[in-house]
Amino acid sequence: MNLDSALRDPAVLDGLAAQIAAAVQGRVRLMEVCGTHSHQVARFGLKQKLPAQVELISGPGCPVCVTAQADIDRMILLAEQPNVIVATFGDMVRVPGTNGSLATARARGAEVQVVYSALDAVKLAQRTPDKDVVFIAIGFETTAPVVAAAALEAERLGVGNFSLLSLHKLIPPAMELLLADADLGLDGFLCPGHVSVVIGADAYRPLAERFRKPFIVAGFEPADILTAVLAAVRQLAEGRAEVENVYERAVRPEGNPRAREVLNQVFEVADAQWRGLGLLPASGLVLRPRYAAWDAGLRFELPEIESREHPACRCGEVLQGRLPPSKCPAFGRICTPEEPLGPCMVSSEGACAAVYRYREAGAEAHAET
Repeated sequence: MNLDSALRDPAVLDGLAAQIAAAVQGRVRLMEVCGTHSHQVARFGLKQKLPAQVELISGPGCPVCVTAQADIDRMILLAEQPNVIVATFGDMVRVPGTNGSLATARARGAEVQVVYSALDAVKLAQRTPDKDVVFIAIGFETTAPVVAAAALEAERLGVGNFSLLSLHKLIPPAMELLLADADLGLDGFLCPGHVSVVIGADAYRPLAERFRKPFIVAGFEPADILTAVLAAVRQLAEGRAEVENVYERAVRPEGNPRAREVLNQVFEVADAQWRGLGLLPASGLVLRPRYAAWDAGLRFELPEIESREHPACRCGEVLQGRLPPSKCPAFGRICTPEEPLGPCMVSSEGACAAVYRYREAGAEAHAET
């Protein structure tokens, strides 16, 4: 049996679930802040394997979902500028703004291109020197180094018709906000694997020490996730509050210093607006003055509009962990992946999309195993 098969083996998963049930003392409320975790939990029916005392909820781990409505509207306005091509990841195209989406802007004649990386956007700018190519830079610490490398490449090549709209977010400030909310009552976090590869497990130590909660760095296979839940439950039962890395095959205590070096060369930390969480101090990344020439926010003057979310969309509450997707009155009724009201139902990393897709929890897991 190879590693992937072992990490999905039903007997292994049932064994971990039994250990969790034996170890838990009282009610435990854990949050994961990773879109891939959200989808794996739904896909393999992991919540159904946990004892009733253990609640695992999704937080603001989807980069498309946490992008503020005003920033969605800015993207659409950019796409509608003359001689502009907006380059973006595919998930962003269908996210509803106040007046349509990038998809509807494209239907009205705007040029919107789906790319797989920021470097693809630089190449697109090279191929279309008569157009301004604007890359929509979303994502957490995972994607920011790659975007930084693209800005450096644009500078090296002298690609003057390339710019980017930096909407990057940093995960630890969001965790801090959620932990400080006593009403939310979180007992610990499953830390995102991809982000942790870059920032390292040690990045969570200040929060673990301040709030006295366990922070467990988790991988993405079902057994990885249940192992992380077990580690958190054991820490709570023993009165411990530590950073514990159960994804050592990919995450080091110090993370990836080279990736952080490139990131810090191009970006600096700034306040950022999050959907559902509001304006968080020091939670975003903007281009340093040295790279201002590649800042689309400075290059284009955009009109002000009053941004509004759909009144029935409760994506913000889902991102806060206050509302399970299936409890939203719009879920599966007037909000579906085909006709989404908000980004949580659009993105491949959105919690609503995950629950909707795998609402027959575990069906795919049983089919595969």
